[in-house]
Amino acid sequence: MKTAFIGLGVMGYPMAGHLVKGGHEVTVYNRTTAKAKKWADEHGGSYAETPAEAAKGADVVCMCVGNDDDLRSVTYGDMGVLAGMGEGTLLIDHTTASAEVARKISTAAKEKGIGFIDAPVSGGQAGAENGVLTIMIGGEQTDYDRSIPVIDCYARKHQLLGDCGSGQLAKMVNQICIAGLVQGLAEGIAFGTKAGLDMRETIAVLAEGAAGSWQMVNRHETMIDDHFEHGFAVDWMRKDLGIAMSEAKNNGALLPVTALVDQFYSEVQNNGGGRWDTSSLLTRLK
Repeated sequence: MKTAFIGLGVMGYPMAGHLVKGGHEVTVYNRTTAKAKKWADEHGGSYAETPAEAAKGADVVCMCVGNDDDLRSVTYGDMGVLAGMGEGTLLIDHTTASAEVARKISTAAKEKGIGFIDAPVSGGQAGAENGVLTIMIGGEQTDYDRSIPVIDCYARKHQLLGDCGSGQLAKMVNQICIAGLVQGLAEGIAFGTKAGLDMRETIAVLAEGAAGSWQMVNRHETMIDDHFEHGFAVDWMRKDLGIAMSEAKNNGALLPVTALVDQFYSEVQNNGGGRWDTSSLLTRLK
């Protein structure tokens, strides 16, 4: 299909590349035009100067930008994707954003006869580069079905979880769970180190038991080595946790651990670690 991809960050850049590998015709847009040109030169696609131009003539448009405000800026107005898309096309949003903005975009899209799904991703930069992301989706079944030939290019698991906004809500659950896991792992490594254990050997055993997790398997070595210049940034995690806590105020959910870990991440930011990986919670304990 003729596709457009809006946003070429650490996630969008490789995701758009997988679309080309999957046989789709791809036009990209990025706020920094030089990066869009670099992508086009590397992958053999094309680039556009505005989101509307990229979306013009596309069967499917994908977006993966920073936050709600970024999402609005590439969606609405004369230069937004909705201005360039035609009736019967499909808009897929991979941004981690609020459920509210997803619902509003869905309404605006439907007014133009455009399908929409909110489809935030999990798996980090490595998942995007290797085409093995997990994608949580909200929207209508028919729109989800239409998205599959595109999403299959960069995901190993995707699931429709309910009406529009459900994908974003599920991503909030994902981030809530990760926050608690990483804090527990940081405390465990700090404790074991002070107790004199060889933490590499210890984690090798624990990872095969009930305490095992993706975070434990993939982050323990860099945590032990005090290396945090990689992975999912603290700044991004705080943005995501803020969205989750805001939603919790609306639905009445209690998130005491999430709120506490968010405070810990603010300390990491204040110590200059805003771009460090989320596993940098360990630095507070040393």
